[in-house]
Amino acid sequence: MPLILDLEKKYNRYKKDKKFIKEFNHLSKSFIGRPSPLYFAKNLTNYLGGAKIYFKRDELNHTGAHKINNCLGQILLAKRMNKKRIIAETGAGQHGLATATVCALFGLKCVIYMGAKDIKRQKPNVLKMKLLGADIVPVNSGSSTLKDAMNEALRDWVSNVNNTFYIIGTAAGPHPYPMMVRDFQKVIGEESRRQFKLKEGGLPDYVVACTGGGSNA
Repeated sequence: MPLILDLEKKYNRYKKDKKFIKEFNHLSKSFIGRPSPLYFAKNLTNYLGGAKIYFKRDELNHTGAHKINNCLGQILLAKRMNKKRIIAETGAGQHGLATATVCALFGLKCVIYMGAKDIKRQKPNVLKMKLLGADIVPVNSGSSTLKDAMNEALRDWVSNVNNTFYIIGTAAGPHPYPMMVRDFQKVIGEESRRQFKLKEGGLPDYVVACTGGGSNA
């Protein structure tokens, strides 16, 4: 599809652009609050009596999760593509909240698709998104959850591609989205390597990551 090919072309161009990289790194530090700490879990380590355990504390980022790393990168790309309207899907609400936050930062219209069941379950995040100026669109089709919200967001994007950018929050959807999510989230691993080397003089024996759609892992 032309819109996917254009997105891939623009991303491949800007991911190497020095100004793009500089702005992403600057806002990662000044707006998101990176680097997030690598925390030695002393009590858990002592309780288990085996390996030294460290936590990478990305929940201390602005908005309370890792999702904003990817949202920042994608909205900087959207700006360079002259898109004025941002859409996203969300389940638990963390990606929707992160998207609404970066839209508020840059003054862009934000529309969040969310399953009707998830809206009922995640009222605090729904309230925060609305406070940030986002429009929440309930999705009642199918199971009324995340996959249905993504389907509706894709339909919106295809219908409004001239002025709309779709920020996908997980390693899903058409190429280049999984690649973009991977690239913007790799900051977690890069920081962890540097921080662990400073603390322990080398790399860990094992790394464990939780995964749903795959953006964290």
